[in-house]
Amino acid sequence: MILQKKVVVVMPAYNAGKTLETTVAEIDRSIVDEIVLVDDKSRDNTIDVASRLNLKVITHEKNLGYGGNQKTCYRAALALGADIVIMVHPDYQYTPRLIPAMASVLACGEFDISLGSRILGGGALKGGMPPHKYVANRVLTLAQNLMTGMKLSEFHTGYRGFTSEVLRTLPLHLNDDDFIFDNQMLLQSHYAGFRIAEITCPTKYFDDASSINLRRSAKYGLLCLWNGVLYLLARLHVYEAPMFRFRAGKARPGEGVPWNRPS
Repeated sequence: MILQKKVVVVMPAYNAGKTLETTVAEIDRSIVDEIVLVDDKSRDNTIDVASRLNLKVITHEKNLGYGGNQKTCYRAALALGADIVIMVHPDYQYTPRLIPAMASVLACGEFDISLGSRILGGGALKGGMPPHKYVANRVLTLAQNLMTGMKLSEFHTGYRGFTSEVLRTLPLHLNDDDFIFDNQMLLQSHYAGFRIAEITCPTKYFDDASSINLRRSAKYGLLCLWNGVLYLLARLHVYEAPMFRFRAGKARPGEGVPWNRPS
């Protein structure tokens, strides 16, 4: 807990058995009230390791994808009464030591979302980010900043913190279940007027860190650009894509109930 705000860490996990214990060891339990791990049908011993570490474990009966995993993570955190939710990847690519900083900027009320940026400190390449991924990150971020009017150093970090208000407001059920979920969520957040802070964050690339192949990376890049176009069209009142059709946490009539409520 920080400033009387309950902090819940969520971990979207898939085959994270080798790195989970190292990741959890760096979580400051004097700040974090609960840790929730959602296992997306791993093929290794992720669940066994999580159970041994006394984490709250939720298992998917089938693989729902990275975005689908996050939906379960956030739903579980809200059910636990979280005021602040920090997403930490269990593959140890991002250090959990920054959780207090990520949570503090939200708890003080100045920001609604905190992002751990690999670009701000200039350490992405030093941390082992492949040059082609670095270039793609910078190009896509520039393009989306131009389309949205945002000034983020990167759109593609997986280290994120949210207030419960953000998670209750955004219609996450309208978002994709794959990796593009992250990008859609940021665009929705800016569209809704939420305030975003960035914190410089070191990163580590190694064999056991998760990554996507070239084909899926190319698909992700194209979808980022397409979603940027959809954002621009919504802002110009030309066309409002379903993921931008929300007000005060409720989808418009006929588009289903809010994602975090039972149907």
